[in-house]
Amino acid sequence: MTSNQPYMLKAFFDWILDNGLTPYMVIDASIEGCQVPGEFVRDGQIVLNVSPSACVNFYMDLEQISFQARFSGQPMLVQFPCFAVSAIYAKENGAGTVFTAETMGDDEPPKPPSPSPTPNKGKKASLRVIK
Repeated sequence: MTSNQPYMLKAFFDWILDNGLTPYMVIDASIEGCQVPGEFVRDGQIVLNVSPSACVNFYMDLEQISFQARFSGQPMLVQFPCFAVSAIYAKENGAGTVFTAETMGDDEPPKPPSPSPTPNKGKKASLRVIK
């Protein structure tokens, strides 16, 4: 199956806006295809206000997000792949979600847990009826 992350991202974005709050996205700026203002990147991440009042020509599809915004008064085209978003949250109350490798989908199915050895101590398993 394809990743559910872009769908969840869009749903949280809409939910935050529908509740009159300000959506912020945490972007992993080291991901290939990220075009973000480098001077604001800290520890490989940048937090962006993606509210309609902060962005012009906002566009989000299942692969990429792009918009125009001003940073230190300078206009800039910002774009990044959806999978570069590691979190989305509302500025006012922190409501949102963090995307992990598990929530972003994986091409490989999860491995079943390995059985843990349980001590038998020579007793045979049995069932009894309790009334």
